[in-house]
Amino acid sequence: MADTQQQQVAIVGCGIIGRTHAKAVADRPDAIVTALVDGDAAAREALRARLVELGQPEPKVYDDLPAALSGSEVSLVAICTPSGTHAALAEQALDEKKHVVIEKPLDVDLVRARRLGAAADRAGNHGVVSSVISQHRFDAGSAVVKQAIDAGRFGQLTSSVATVAWWRSDEYYASAGWRGTWAQDGGGALMNQGVHTVDLMLWFMGRPVTIQAQALRAAHHAIEVEDTVVATLTFENGAVGTLHATTAAYPGGRTRVSVHGTAGGAEIEDDRLSRLNVDGTEPDQPIDVGDPGGHTAQYDDIFRSIADGTTPAITVQDAIDALATVRAVYIASTLQRPVKFLDVLEGRYDDVDVSRGIGLPPN
Repeated sequence: MADTQQQQVAIVGCGIIGRTHAKAVADRPDAIVTALVDGDAAAREALRARLVELGQPEPKVYDDLPAALSGSEVSLVAICTPSGTHAALAEQALDEKKHVVIEKPLDVDLVRARRLGAAADRAGNHGVVSSVISQHRFDAGSAVVKQAIDAGRFGQLTSSVATVAWWRSDEYYASAGWRGTWAQDGGGALMNQGVHTVDLMLWFMGRPVTIQAQALRAAHHAIEVEDTVVATLTFENGAVGTLHATTAAYPGGRTRVSVHGTAGGAEIEDDRLSRLNVDGTEPDQPIDVGDPGGHTAQYDDIFRSIADGTTPAITVQDAIDALATVRAVYIASTLQRPVKFLDVLEGRYDDVDVSRGIGLPPN
């Protein structure tokens, strides 16, 4: 039976991404932000004022999630805090049988991620929905590519290339204490900026089998994590792929994901479909498949899942796979040899200190 109640949402973390989630919720007729959670009173107040400006009822404000869960009516919790805190906060919400939306990445630690996966499964048995933001799966161009792959219209998939060529200044990394740290950011260009692109590659190509990589600090030497990484992957379908992410590409380039096969292929550039060939033919008209979907499109899916009692399009396990792929890249760079994805996923490399695998450029 459909749940037609208005969802009462707690936004946990009132920074930039928290404002994005709050706006997506405020734009919906079936949801309302009832609680804001942040230890930073200024950030909390700024978002409260913004919601009031948008014509929303004034939400209550809290220093921490337990206070919000006990002090206000909340049915859904959106986790928008630094990456390394995601899993623990989501577990708290799930233990209280609250629906959960987690901003990417799921977390930075696979041990915590696996524990969260188990908590999500338990809560799911009680009708609780949990999802992780991967909004680019909802872009119209991404959906076209996925449909073509599933229908076999590219023939046998042979390879994929993904690149995120961005620029982040030293001031960006210095702007918040958690940026560029292993403990809270969990990695650099790949974990923070590139994880959406990793997720798209996995959605198109399937799970990896083996991964080898090189990660380094090419330009930002004050941070702990990498600002540039290149990896090669083999996939279960027999195809291969290359993955590149950097925040050292001044003044900032484009994000691309391409898929190639024996009967066609596609390229997505900056979230839009720029090339599509299917069934061994050339496209006969310009490609126009609409705008990127963004958080609004993913929230549509999440609220539909809550109402219908169905599984959301992006599950916690999907996000665990993306996190395991990123960690496999870091492990492969650290060990300087290929690693098996399933070994990483199942915990065989949990004791590897990947911080020592991020090198400096050669002299």
